[in-house]
Amino acid sequence: MSAEKRSPGEARADVTRRVLLVAGGLTLLVGCASDRAREIATTAQISAASPRPAASPRPAASPRPSVSRRAASRRARPVRTEPRAVRRAADDQPMFYVHDGPKAIALTIDDGPSPVYTPQVLRLLERYRVTATFSMIGVEVDANRGVAREVAAAGHAIANHTWTHPDLALMTPVAIADQMKRATGAIHRATGRVPTLFRAPYGAWSPAVLRHCVQTGMTPLDWSVDPRDWSRPGVASIVGNIMHNTRTGSIILEHDGGGDRSETVAALKIVLPRLLAAGYHFRTP
Repeated sequence: MSAEKRSPGEARADVTRRVLLVAGGLTLLVGCASDRAREIATTAQISAASPRPAASPRPAASPRPSVSRRAASRRARPVRTEPRAVRRAADDQPMFYVHDGPKAIALTIDDGPSPVYTPQVLRLLERYRVTATFSMIGVEVDANRGVAREVAAAGHAIANHTWTHPDLALMTPVAIADQMKRATGAIHRATGRVPTLFRAPYGAWSPAVLRHCVQTGMTPLDWSVDPRDWSRPGVASIVGNIMHNTRTGSIILEHDGGGDRSETVAALKIVLPRLLAAGYHFRTP
């Protein structure tokens, strides 16, 4: 039936049906939208409640020994712990480890030269064909030039260990420079060498000391294994400490000067062949 022939009542009924259809469609759309919103919300709640896969943990950073330490006296030296990873320090930071391949380690001998103990240490090093680094104090070099020359002639490295072994971290830049310069002069006069390594007494570094190392072209050398032989804890204690703590990259600290070093010599007689038997080989920094 055409619109022209419909009665007014029929036309009104048709309009009403159209309105109802439109309203129904809108209601259906709104209902669908609501259902979709509820679905999204429910999904979000489930996702939030479900545990997420844990991210792969980053490897923990290897502990690094402190760069700044203090010592009240020559007898108060810090205790070091061996880190979990081997690293070589930057040029303006102390070197705590050598990095020269698997089983490479370094032996350093401090506070000499001594007319009594340095020759004994040299004989042991020659017997086991070990090259070490001797950190020499300037006044001791001046007093024992012949012994210093023996160290150099045997092919060992020599490090500047200041003129009189003070705590440089408590000194002014001018005093620091004087201590280092005078020791370099003494080593050069005795051996003909200008040292390229520097070890701070007590391991007490400061920004001024590190700056002067950079200015003079000396590498700051520290250590990572300290058996505290200077305190004479007993030969067994020195040996046990070294064997327990030494691993690839370790720099071992020992002493040939500053007092009675008979325990150090006795301990070296034991640890050198043991370390070599364990596959370690000695390098200089």
